[in-house]
Amino acid sequence: MTHDKAALGRLGLWTFAFDGQPAGAVREAAAEIEELGYGGLWVGEGIGREAGTHAQLLLAATRTLPVATGIAIMSERTPRLMAATERTLNEAYPDRFVLGLGGHRAAGQADIPGMPKANTTPAVAGVGAYLDEMDAAVLIGTPPERPGRRVLAALGPKMLALAGARTWGAHTYLVTVDHTALARKTMGPDPYLSVSLTTVLSPDRARAVEVARGFTSGYRVARHQMNNLRRMGFSEAELDGEGTRLVDALCALGDLDAIAERIREHLDAGADHVCLQVLTPDQGRIPLTEWRELASLVGDFT
Repeated sequence: MTHDKAALGRLGLWTFAFDGQPAGAVREAAAEIEELGYGGLWVGEGIGREAGTHAQLLLAATRTLPVATGIAIMSERTPRLMAATERTLNEAYPDRFVLGLGGHRAAGQADIPGMPKANTTPAVAGVGAYLDEMDAAVLIGTPPERPGRRVLAALGPKMLALAGARTWGAHTYLVTVDHTALARKTMGPDPYLSVSLTTVLSPDRARAVEVARGFTSGYRVARHQMNNLRRMGFSEAELDGEGTRLVDALCALGDLDAIAERIREHLDAGADHVCLQVLTPDQGRIPLTEWRELASLVGDFT
């Protein structure tokens, strides 16, 4: 695809914090994110808001801010329905929507309460077939001016290669700087690479590590994430929470300077865009205070 790789800027936000919040508060927060100058807003999908309608809520609340799903879960939707969602939002909000796809529940992956059960199709083959069906979907209505931007949630080399070959690029999550370099090498120079960077903005090192460790420990049941971290050289003891090497590698902890340094490392390693997932001790609130403070970094990466 020939979309401008600078369309989302170099620095954006990624959040699950809108789930469980009133729609009015979400609209106000999205409008402020746009005013703060962030290049893009990514929202996850789990057992909260549905990705397509959530994206529409955010697009309608803003004027120019790009909105991306990070990611819309494929196993929750037929390919035709996903293609219809993509087409609808691209037609209504030209050049402002990015469809991040992922969540293929491959064989051997642990079942998670409230989520679809795993199937027997290998992940890469299953995602490729899903993309084929999206492309072949028969849809009526007014098409967008040009095809939308799709990215794949990708960690392993085969999925990264598929992302580079079949979509605009990849969206990576819970990764190290070394993984970003590997992703860029695997995909080559042209595909888009968006990296989600988990961040704890705090001068209290011990508290920041505690918050980050609580977050990363929740992914112990995510087989694809654990396999990727093993590929990156982390031991079982580290995956179980021993020491701080894991959280230090996956997360940016500390003050603005420390977080800016990690952003720069990912960009230097080949990322086109870094979206910050801000953790706080109170994950039940929208982290507007932290987003406002971190917005001072936007100008450093334009």
